[in-house]
Amino acid sequence: MLLTSLKKLWSAFTDLLPIILVIGFFQLVVLRQPLPNLAEVLFGAVLVVVGLALFVQGLEMGLFPIGENLAQALAQKGSLFWLLIFAFALGFSTTVAEPALIAVADEAAEIAAQAGLLASGEKAMQQYALGLRLSVAFSVGLAILIGVLRILRGWPVQYLIIGGYVLVMLMTMIAPKEIVGLAYDAGGVTTSTITVPLVAALGVGLASIIRGRNPMLDGFGLIAFASLMPMIFVMGYGLLVFR
Repeated sequence: MLLTSLKKLWSAFTDLLPIILVIGFFQLVVLRQPLPNLAEVLFGAVLVVVGLALFVQGLEMGLFPIGENLAQALAQKGSLFWLLIFAFALGFSTTVAEPALIAVADEAAEIAAQAGLLASGEKAMQQYALGLRLSVAFSVGLAILIGVLRILRGWPVQYLIIGGYVLVMLMTMIAPKEIVGLAYDAGGVTTSTITVPLVAALGVGLASIIRGRNPMLDGFGLIAFASLMPMIFVMGYGLLVFR
């Protein structure tokens, strides 16, 4: 047990080592200044390494098995309705609770209020941030639902992705310019610490139990939909709010 924990810590340290080297190089060689609050920085780095190791261990022990087992159980049950409901609910719930999305939505609301795009007041900012979060969460839920249908039906992933990005380009031309950058960032915000492990496990678990599906070929691709759909929905949200 101790040896396994030490291996996890070493793996987390090696993952973070490039970041440490880059920061150290620019701080000491380019800027030629010592790190401020060195003791606090080192202590924080240790906490990051330990936290990353615990996070990865938690994914392996909890989130990945849960996603795979639920997908396999629902597929064995043979109920397409409940499988699709689960796919949508999983995408929606993991995204609406995503810390990165909450932070970006609050920041976007504050900046929009400062620019005069929203009515002044805390309530208007909260409504805008909540609407943004719900739009993104709904889009991810719909994206996971479409991704599950793709696995079940065997649709080629590249056609759906290409069609989706064509729609993104068309939406970009008509969406308010104030929302376009935020919409593009929303695609990356959704693929973060909570959403990715469960969604990836869902796809792999589903593809592994359906006859004729290859987990390597068909189990992945759900994250691409989760990145694509928020761009479309956030630009649509901007059309409603800013016009």
